[in-house]
Amino acid sequence: MLANKTIVLGVTGSIAAYKAADIASKLAQAGAKVEVVMTESATKFITPLTLRSITSRPVVTDMFESTTEFSIEHVALAEAADVLVIAPATANIIAKVAAGIADDMLSCTVLATKAPIIVAPAMESNMFQNPITQENLVKLKARDFTIVEPGYGRLASGKVGLGRIAEVERIIGTIKQVLGRSKDLAGKRIVVTAGGTQEPIDPVRHLGNRSSGKMGYAIAEAARDRGAAVSLITAPVSLPEPVGIDVVPVKTAAGMKEAVDKVAAQADVLIMAAAVADYQPKTVAESKIKKETTSLTLELVRTPDILAEIKGNFLRVGFAAESEDIVANARQKLERKQLNLIVANDITDPTGGFGSDTNKVTLIDRDGKVESLPLITKREVADKILDKVVGLLNKGARVL
Repeated sequence: MLANKTIVLGVTGSIAAYKAADIASKLAQAGAKVEVVMTESATKFITPLTLRSITSRPVVTDMFESTTEFSIEHVALAEAADVLVIAPATANIIAKVAAGIADDMLSCTVLATKAPIIVAPAMESNMFQNPITQENLVKLKARDFTIVEPGYGRLASGKVGLGRIAEVERIIGTIKQVLGRSKDLAGKRIVVTAGGTQEPIDPVRHLGNRSSGKMGYAIAEAARDRGAAVSLITAPVSLPEPVGIDVVPVKTAAGMKEAVDKVAAQADVLIMAAAVADYQPKTVAESKIKKETTSLTLELVRTPDILAEIKGNFLRVGFAAESEDIVANARQKLERKQLNLIVANDITDPTGGFGSDTNKVTLIDRDGKVESLPLITKREVADKILDKVVGLLNKGARVL
């Protein structure tokens, strides 16, 4: 979604300015046109040549040296920007922008643009927590600036505190979220489940499956990037928490059902990408089961069937992980659980499925249409699913 977007990256005089190179690199790799504007103090920490080499674009540092023919530079950049990002943002630039002061190229560009503006503060803890800085941030938020809150960690002074610039992936995620506000899922609420539930046997053991959660997370992020308000109900996974998404952690099938029942009440779409355990131990040992015998027998009982039992007027999208008769079994599940759409994949295919970054799936809808997708990334699969969802929403489809 960053391809062909013009992103103005403002860099100010902070030791965290070196992070701007990583931000610019990731944006450029994603196909964005990155225009860098540096304050004079920023050039003391990182050279314009570094950023020019990364972006293949001129870097603006001087108010009075225009590189755009027939236009004033700050006006040209302000008009071209799809989004303006200040990272790192010092207390000084935050104060100037909050006060409406335009005395360098970056502050002039900020005041001249109608594009959404993202600010990623980076400064010493005392400076960030100073009431003046906090008041200035409140002013910016009131003007619809998006603030990427700094993290807690080691600072330039050697001290540890709040004020460290947010991680690059968080800044990139915020850019995607802001750019998605006007896309085809804007105003929609989507609930996505992800990961494999864990059904306890005793305090240290559980029944589980091989789900990595990657498919569900990809769907959640793709829906966010298309403007939706997203709730991600996730079983334990080894994935970073996505930006701009309401994450609800759960462990068991019962816990996931409870969360889905609560969160889906106001949803437009429920996408059940989680690998929910079909069975759970009938009883859970209060203490660790000792290895005293050569065998162990567990009595299992069915877990709740979330999709079959959930109530509400929203679209239902399910997944079918099958090892044989893929389409036939998926169709039966679609009918049995009254789904609008089902995503079927062959778990015996080593190129996709559990743990992989790619997937090869078949989409089946209520009208009987079957669309088999080639092996593509899970993010591409996510967008294909959401294309179907958008089509169903536009038709006014809802609960069956």
